[in-house]
Amino acid sequence: MSAFNDIRDYVAIPRVLSLTLSPDGSRLVSVVQSLNPDGKSYGTALWAVPVDGEPYRLTRSSKGESAAAFTDGGDVLFTSTRPDPTVKDAGEEVPALWLLPSGGGEARQVAARPGGIASFRTAADVVVFASDVLDGEEATEEERRKARKDAGISAILHEGYPVRYWDHDLGPGRTRLFTGRLGADRLEDVRELTPDPGEALRDAAFDLTPDGATVVTTWRVSLPRGESRTELVAIDVATGERRVLFSDEAHDFGGPIAVSPDGTRVACSRDRLTALEVSARYELWVGDLATGEGRVHAPDLFPADVEWTPDSSAVYLAADHQGRRPVFRVALGDGSGETVRVTGDDASYLGLNASADGRFLYALRSGVGIAPGPARVDTDQAGAAAEIADLPSPAPRPEVPGTLTEVSVTADDGATIRGWLALPEGASAADPAPLVVFIHGGPVASWNDWQWRWQSWIMAAHGYAVLMPDPCLSTGYGQAMIDRGWGDWGPRTMADLEAIVNVAVARDDIDAERTAAMGGSFGGYMANWVAGHTDRYKAIVTHASLWNLDQFAGTTDAAMYWQREFGPAGSERYAKLSPHLSLGEIRTPMLVIHGDKDYRVPIGEALRLWWDLQRSEVEAKFLYFPDENHWILKPGNVVAWYETVLAFLAQHVLGEEWKRPESVA
Repeated sequence: MSAFNDIRDYVAIPRVLSLTLSPDGSRLVSVVQSLNPDGKSYGTALWAVPVDGEPYRLTRSSKGESAAAFTDGGDVLFTSTRPDPTVKDAGEEVPALWLLPSGGGEARQVAARPGGIASFRTAADVVVFASDVLDGEEATEEERRKARKDAGISAILHEGYPVRYWDHDLGPGRTRLFTGRLGADRLEDVRELTPDPGEALRDAAFDLTPDGATVVTTWRVSLPRGESRTELVAIDVATGERRVLFSDEAHDFGGPIAVSPDGTRVACSRDRLTALEVSARYELWVGDLATGEGRVHAPDLFPADVEWTPDSSAVYLAADHQGRRPVFRVALGDGSGETVRVTGDDASYLGLNASADGRFLYALRSGVGIAPGPARVDTDQAGAAAEIADLPSPAPRPEVPGTLTEVSVTADDGATIRGWLALPEGASAADPAPLVVFIHGGPVASWNDWQWRWQSWIMAAHGYAVLMPDPCLSTGYGQAMIDRGWGDWGPRTMADLEAIVNVAVARDDIDAERTAAMGGSFGGYMANWVAGHTDRYKAIVTHASLWNLDQFAGTTDAAMYWQREFGPAGSERYAKLSPHLSLGEIRTPMLVIHGDKDYRVPIGEALRLWWDLQRSEVEAKFLYFPDENHWILKPGNVVAWYETVLAFLAQHVLGEEWKRPESVA
C-alpha cells in the first residue's frame, strides 16, 4: 500500500513549494505546505535546508508563512498573517512582513499595511513591497476599511475592465509599491513609490537592482475597448521617478524578471499579443537597464524561470522541452547567445538559485514521476555529464506505485506527438490495465512536471494506466506545435489525441475495451469535444470545462484575451469550435465537475452543460463545489473529487455497481 491508495493519505503528503539560497551559500530556505491538525486545511512553514546537512524547521505558527527571502546580512524576511504580539487589538488579520534573525531568536514584525503586504524584494538595506490600497487619504485608510466592513458594504464600482481574476474580485483597492530601509527593529522611512497607479500594478512582477536603487516592474497600460498591454518600467527608489524600459505595441513584457548581479541588464519574458492568425509566443528578452535596448535570446524556449550567473555573463533558463523542463545556459557576455542544455536528466526544474562562486545551481527538481525536492547541479559540466545531487528534503518524496514510459506517434500532418504513460504495477499482456486519458489544460502547456492536482499516480494505484499526451498547442516542441492548433482547438487536438491513443491501446498491457477520457479547463473543453465526436470511451470526466463558447466568451475573467484568438462573440470560430453544438451526438456517460468560485471558466458553463445533458437524457452526474475555484484545493474536497471520479470510472469502465462515495453521501 502507498499514500496513493487512500486519498486521505495522499492529501496529507507535505509539499515543498519554494527554494531560496542564503547569501553565504550555506543553506536554503523552503516554504513547505502540510495538512493542518484539523485535517480541513493546509498550513505553511519555513524550513532550513543546509547544503551539507539535514533540514530543520524554522517557524511554527497557526497562520503559516510564505514568500521567504534573505537579506544581504542573512536574515530571513517572510510574509504571514500571524498576530503581532507587541500590538494590542491589531484589527483585521492581513499579511505583514516579518524578519527572522540569522543568529536565532523570535521573528518580529517589521512592516504592516491596512491592505496587507503581498510580494516583496530586498537588496542592500532596501525593501520594496506591494500592497492593496484604497483610493483617498492614506492616513484614514484603516478607518475607512473598518467603516466599510462595519456597514456591511461589499459593493465595488468599476469603471474599467477586467473586474475579476481567476478566483477573486478586483477592487475596491489597487496595488501600489512601497519602499523602506531595514532598521534595528522595523522597516524605517516607509513611503509610497507609485502614487495613483490605477490598475497598472495589478498582479505586478518586479525585481530590485543589487544596490537597491532601482525597482524594475511590470506596468499595465489600459487600451480602448477593454484591452491592455504590459510594459516594463524602472522606478528610482530615491525619487519615485518612473521611466519605460521595454514597450512594444505587439508584445507584453512580464515575469519572470531578474536584474543581473552587476545591475546593468534585465532578463524577462516577452509575450506576443495574439490575434486570429497570430499565435501565442513567449521568449526570453534581455535588455540594457540604462538604454532600454534589448533582444530575444533562445527564441524557441519559453521562460519558466530565469537566474543570472554571478558574473552576469549568462542566464540560466528553465524551459519546457519534450515533456521535461531542463535548465539551459544562455551566453550573453560575448554576444553569441549560445544556448547549452545544462541538466541532462528527465527532470523538471524551478526555483533556480546560483551560488555566489558560480560552481553550483540549486533548484527544485521534480518530474511527472518525482515530487519536488531540493537539488544541486554542478555547473562545471553540462548535459549528460552534469552531476546532479538530490539534497535531503523537508518533505521526502513519496514512492510512486508504478512505472513511467514514453509513447509517440506521427500525426496525419507529419508532426510528432508524444506523451507520458503511467503504468500500474502488474500491468501485462496477461493482465492488461484499463486506460484513462488525461488531457492537459492551458492549452499552451504540457505534461512535464509533478501534479498535486490531476495526479496520475492515484489512478495507477487503483489499477489504471494513465496516458498524458501533449497534442497541438503544447509547449516544449517548438513554435510550430502551437501554430498548428491555433484557432483550431477541437478538430486538430482531437486528431492528435486519436493518433496517440491508438498507439497506447495497441500495447498488450493496455485493455483497449476499457478506456476513459478526463480533462480540466482546456482539457475539459476537449473532454466535451471528445464526448460529441467519438464513442470510443466508456466514461468522460469534464472539470471546469468550456461548453458554450459564445456564452463563455463574455463571462470569463479575461474576455479580451479570448477575443484575440476567437474574434467577437458570434463569429465563425464559435460556430466551428463550440462543443455544445454536438450535444445530440453525445452517448458517453459524463461526470461534470465545477467550482462556483471559478472566474476563469464561470460556473454558467457547467450549469448549461448539466441542463443540456439532462434534457438530452445523457447518463451523467454533476459534482459541484460551492466554495472552490478553478482548482479544488481544500483537503476534504480533494478527497470528494477523487473518490467520486474513481467511483464513476469503476461503474462505467470496470463494470462495477455504482456506489456513492461516503465523502459526498
